[in-house]
Parts: sequence; C-alpha cells; structure tokens
Amino acid sequence: QVQLVESGGGLVQAGGSVRLSCAASGRTPGAYTMAWFRQAPGKEREFVAATSWRGGNIDYVDSVKGRFSISGDNAKNTVYLQMNSLKPEDTAVYYCNDRLQTWNWGQGTQVTVSS
Repeated sequence: QVQLVESGGGLVQAGGSVRLSCAASGRTPGAYTMAWFRQAPGKEREFVAATSWRGGNIDYVDSVKGRFSISGDNAKNTVYLQMNSLKPEDTAVYYCNDRLQTWNWGQGTQVTVSS
C-alpha cells in the first residue's frame, strides 16, 4: 500500500511563495499520474494540479494557472508543488494522491495565506 506524506506548508503573506513536497513510499513503478488536491474550510476537496512521473501530461485547475508549478522526481518518489503569487483563496489543506485518488489520503499540509 502506498503511503503519502505531504510537507512544506505554513503561513505566508499574499503574494508570497511556498513549495510543497509529497513523498510516496511503497510506490510501484507505473505510468500513472500524480496530483495535488486541496480542501478549504467548509468546501469539498478539489483538484489543483497533475503530472505524470515522466514529466508529461501536466494539468492545472484554471485558478492556479500561471502561479503554480508541479514537478516530480521519479528517483526520489517525490512530487512537488511550487506555489507563487499566493492569494488568500489558496488557503487550504493540500494533499497529494494519484490522479484517480486511488490511495489512502495522507495527513495533508496546511497552507494559510494572509491578506
């Protein structure tokens, strides 16, 4: 069973940057797509960004295009989310999983953007 551990969140001012990491232990090699999701207070979890482990098939939700960048390090089994020009509406708990949300969710990492 794959275990997901997210890290890198924190409190940041609007306009600032944060880099999130997701370590996926127990992952078997595959051509699947890794993704980041987020859940804001009182809202459902939503898709944020996705990439294949080979670096292709990159996709973003419209609200983060041009500000966020997803990347993966296959050798380290780690996926990153570089978040720039942060806005208060980006405040949420961020999670990673495969694009189809196959695995058990990790604990997530909180990102709080102050105005």
